[in-house]
Amino acid sequence: MKIKRALISVSDKTGLEELAKGLKELGVEIISTGGTYKQLKEAGIEVTYISDVTKFPEILDGRVKTLHPAIHGGILAIRSNEKHKEELSMLGIEPIDMVVVNLYPFEATIAKEGVSLEEVIENIDIGGPTMIRSAAKNSKDVAVVVDPSMYSNILKEMRESGGALSEASRMNLAIAAFKATARYDSIISSYLEKRLGAKNGKFPESLVIQLEKAQDLRYGENPHQEASFYKELYLNEPSIATAQQLHGKELSFNNINDANAAIEMVKDFDETTVVAVKHTNPCGLASADTLLNAYNKAYESDPVSIFGGIIAVNRELDAATAKAISSIFVEIVIAPDFQEEALEVLKAKKNLRLLRIPGLGERRTSQYLDMKRVLGGMLIQDADTMYLDPSELQVVTDKKPTDNEMRDLLFAWKVVKHVKSNAIVVVKDNATIGVGAGQMNRINSARLAFEQAGEKSKGAVLASDAFFPFPDVVEAAGEAGISAIIQPGGSIRDDESIKAANALGIAMVFTGMRHFKH
Repeated sequence: MKIKRALISVSDKTGLEELAKGLKELGVEIISTGGTYKQLKEAGIEVTYISDVTKFPEILDGRVKTLHPAIHGGILAIRSNEKHKEELSMLGIEPIDMVVVNLYPFEATIAKEGVSLEEVIENIDIGGPTMIRSAAKNSKDVAVVVDPSMYSNILKEMRESGGALSEASRMNLAIAAFKATARYDSIISSYLEKRLGAKNGKFPESLVIQLEKAQDLRYGENPHQEASFYKELYLNEPSIATAQQLHGKELSFNNINDANAAIEMVKDFDETTVVAVKHTNPCGLASADTLLNAYNKAYESDPVSIFGGIIAVNRELDAATAKAISSIFVEIVIAPDFQEEALEVLKAKKNLRLLRIPGLGERRTSQYLDMKRVLGGMLIQDADTMYLDPSELQVVTDKKPTDNEMRDLLFAWKVVKHVKSNAIVVVKDNATIGVGAGQMNRINSARLAFEQAGEKSKGAVLASDAFFPFPDVVEAAGEAGISAIIQPGGSIRDDESIKAANALGIAMVFTGMRHFKH
């Protein structure tokens, strides 16, 4: 289908003059509006003003200019339909074969600090989306162009085909157009819902999730699975989506998933903290007076599992810690920033991925929704970001925790919520020494944690992500030498666990809060 007549009305004028000149060289008549018309005229390009087509002025400060039968009749008429052709002829309407439109800058507007609601509303495009949808609906006869990045390929095809665009090209352009209007509308609805406080709050009757492709990945969890990474728009929370890669190979699917786990763990700690992650579980997590000391404690927690893992820290990474990390093989190092000497040390490893996430050392300031895909739907909940208030702890045993034990119990409680259920964490001196994750029963998780901790478990504390249905974990903790336990409580057999703890001289506190992680 040869393009004979095009309507151009764009907010983003990137490449506008080049496109218009190319179309004129191909003999295309151009119709235009407002600022687009003015720029083309000033560039010496022959162009017809929209009002000369509609025989009606632009009104209401430009709110109405293209919403007219002379425009939409020319776009929507089916060229092979004789009745449509007769109606156009009778009404003096000429067909429009191409619509080049991009929309009012709503995203740029809402990104302004302190922007008024009035300005936001004025930047909701009406005529643009209407023309785009009309042209996309009639893609059998009309080409619709919504992005300046498309201009060069369109001109190339038209030059090679005598001014025509293939049906396949027009259909692909239509798909891109519907995606553009869907994206535009979802951003508007999401923004207004958030700003104005919709009736159904965070869980509306229908939910629009706006994601943008960040990158294609080599493969998914396994080489036979294809994968990509998509980012949320307007996310300011320090996260894997805001990370800046400074060095190393491209991130893989598993890298991104594990890095996210490491980032979320280290964000829960105000103290200087290092976490080592393997398969989304912490294999070592420690806080200390210096980053190097914290790293050494985290490393000693599990020197085997840290191999090939991911390390995240919540302070600027210094050279001494970088040298210690460089002595072993890890996939990724994540920090809010890196000292120059530290970068030099780590960049000596060609494939080591280095991620900088500004603000990673700051306490969480935002709430967000956690989403889990299931076949045919989505589970959505508040993210598990609630902090424990120590004043609400309930000591349920005769023995009360010492100050040091209470410090370690609170540390262990922060760690255990990041471990896959059933989860048991053993801690001493603000460092994990044993982690039992993902077992089908709690006693097996405890046994794994005690086995890893070994003799270090004597005098250590234990955290459980959920209550004890039986006293077996308490009894095993007594055999391992555990001195204090923190757990949610709430089992119908709590009395049995309390009795066992009293008999073994173990202090036990209830949080009243559970931390399942499935």
